[in-house]
Amino acid sequence: MSEETTLLSGPKKLWNGALKAVRGEDSTQLIENFTAEMTLVAEGLCEDQNRLRGEVNQMVNEEDRRLQRQESRIQELESALEEQQREADRTVTELRNRLAALEKQAARPKEKKKERNRIREITFLIAVAAAAAIAVILVWKLV
Repeated sequence: MSEETTLLSGPKKLWNGALKAVRGEDSTQLIENFTAEMTLVAEGLCEDQNRLRGEVNQMVNEEDRRLQRQESRIQELESALEEQQREADRTVTELRNRLAALEKQAARPKEKKKERNRIREITFLIAVAAAAAIAVILVWKLV
């Protein structure tokens, strides 16, 4: 066992020597300094995290307000578009009615022209019949 003790005592001595060199005589003071610095760092990180949370919340709120404004604007535009569509539909209906009226007016002169031609034909036939009647009367009186 003395051989194992000798083998283990070498690394153990080395380790203990290294610890004494690192620790020195003020190891308690070093631990307190390290703890104080780590506490300061942790507090700083906590403050940074809280500040970042506040900034993120502010950004989220601003984005929500921007989205609400956009949605409101979209609704206004949709309403305006619907109104313009109704107005366009009214205009198209009015134009169709006016076109139908104009087509009727355009058809009336043709009908009037046909009526005039019929009246002329009838007048001509009456004139021919009257002339023939006069000719018959004249021929009958002369005979």
